Amino acid sequence: MATKTFKIGEYCQGGIITAVATEKKVTIIGKEWETQEEFTRLEVDPNNEFSFRRMDEFLCDLTTNYYACKVIEWVESKVKIKDGLFN
Repeated sequence: MATKTFKIGEYCQGGIITAVATEKKVTIIGKEWETQEEFTRLEVDPNNEFSFRRMDEFLCDLTTNYYACKVIEWVESKVKIKDGLFN
């Protein structure tokens, strides 16, 4: 299991995104800056053909496209994400 916390600040709702990647599940958690409390969560199966799109849409709702891409790049460095368009 790999975990990384992105402290983005004002370019992100809440300011913090935590990503947890395992072979069977990827979890993306939005947290509040001041209290570190979770306010939103997405869990996807990396083997599902729509998981990449769901993560991208979820992250783009939380933050800018730049930071969404950074989080997805980190997740892809830890587990293989199936993309229905290309795989």
